[in-house]
Amino acid sequence: MKVFVTGGSGYVGGPTIRALVRHGHEVTALARSDNSVTAVEAAGATAVRGALTDTDVLREQASRADAVIHLGMAGERTAEVDLAAAQAMQDGLADRGTYVHTGGTWVFGDTDGVADETHPMAPPALTAWRLDNEKQVLAHGGRPVIVMPGLVYGNGGGLIEAFYVDPARRDGELAQIGDGSTHWALVHVDDLAELYVRALDAKPRSVYVGVDDQNPTIAEVSRALAHAVGVPVKRIDLAEATERMGPIAEAFALDQQLTSAKARRELGWAPRHTDAVAELAL
Repeated sequence: MKVFVTGGSGYVGGPTIRALVRHGHEVTALARSDNSVTAVEAAGATAVRGALTDTDVLREQASRADAVIHLGMAGERTAEVDLAAAQAMQDGLADRGTYVHTGGTWVFGDTDGVADETHPMAPPALTAWRLDNEKQVLAHGGRPVIVMPGLVYGNGGGLIEAFYVDPARRDGELAQIGDGSTHWALVHVDDLAELYVRALDAKPRSVYVGVDDQNPTIAEVSRALAHAVGVPVKRIDLAEATERMGPIAEAFALDQQLTSAKARRELGWAPRHTDAVAELAL
């Protein structure tokens, strides 16, 4: 298929383009800057200049594609730009192919045990905007599908690297929120890329959690990260974490255990990276 991708130069975008190409798809990717053009072309896509706010470009490129994967996120007016971009691409694609929209598992809030896509949503303030956007995407028409990644790790990037590993290298200690008994639902970036490819064949209005089903405790992850960096772990409370990290601390403090059984069952998705703690310790 001809697949149009936004966010192709990003952390998840590069592996997703490469996965699409491996599966024989022809990829066109939005690129806002010269560096973005270089990145998406290196991954195997044809670059199209534009930004997420260029809805005419998005609509036109979607109209030329057989499917769309929306990975991009604007730094300002995030909710507004995300929804306008999504609907422009849905309009361009119409009923001809699948539109894959990116959500996130933080919208579930604390899960109180292992949960799936049916769990009630109680997002932290940081991600509350997703609820209305995703509702409108599913109601907009065409063939929308939503992929909800867990906390993405791997290949030396992602939020864990930015908010835990890099500060630990700088500060000489790794901050752990709380006593470590809460859990994180994780997914390796390369496995997530494969899920996006498989989602192209999903039934319209399907929603899929993308996690590795291991759900380690924050203490296990913290020890692994601290080992990798060579620093001790320091427990901090949410107030101090918020001072250090900003609003994202509330999301990192969630206790989440999730299963991707639906994606495995319906899409045949089979994550290869199933020991995040071991990988993060390297």
